[in-house]
Amino acid sequence: MKLKLRFLAVKAVPKLFWSSPKALTIRPPIISAVVLIFGLILFGLGEALLIASSVGVSPWTVFAQGVTNVTGWSVGFATFVISICVLLLWIPLRQTPGFGTALNIIIIALVLDNSLPYLPEFEQLGLKIIEAIVGVMVTGFGGGLYLIANLGPGPRDGLMTGLQSKTNLPIAWVRSAIELTVVAVGWCLGGVVGVGTLLFAFGIGPSVAASLYGLQWAFGNETNKEKTL
Repeated sequence: MKLKLRFLAVKAVPKLFWSSPKALTIRPPIISAVVLIFGLILFGLGEALLIASSVGVSPWTVFAQGVTNVTGWSVGFATFVISICVLLLWIPLRQTPGFGTALNIIIIALVLDNSLPYLPEFEQLGLKIIEAIVGVMVTGFGGGLYLIANLGPGPRDGLMTGLQSKTNLPIAWVRSAIELTVVAVGWCLGGVVGVGTLLFAFGIGPSVAASLYGLQWAFGNETNKEKTL
């Protein structure tokens, strides 16, 4: 059991063959950019699957709904303002935005808009929950791919890696703590919470960690595997 759950102890984003040498660059390696974009597409698709399941949105969307209830803003504008505020939190955490930070916002939004009309919407509760679980897993895998690309995390992932660096806690714990805090605040402000929300809050941390662990195991050299795994 200890071997199977070792991914929960992952504390760092590994450097693999598609990792960019520098996060802050306007001319990233082609392989880094390609994997980054692919990871962001998967991340957006995972979020879309969660929405299509109709059993609860992700914690950050719950938070945006709560902010909307208080301010009267649209969910989109509330999400934008939240993203800016999260980026401001990067300053004390000494996180550096990069090429991927901007693409994160653009690509995920495009994937959401263009994939939702084609995703299945089930009537049976069991299938809805399965779709939500798949959405969380796909989101976690996509997150792992683009974090390893090292071209700058998205606002929320930068908050995760920054807090992990400061606390030295496992990534799974840090990410889950962030999601649970956000969903609690959003719910208190009137955001809608469902089964899918809880699945995302508890599952996204382990999903990202499992992605990082699995990709390191599959593509890392033996020396790095021993250090990370």
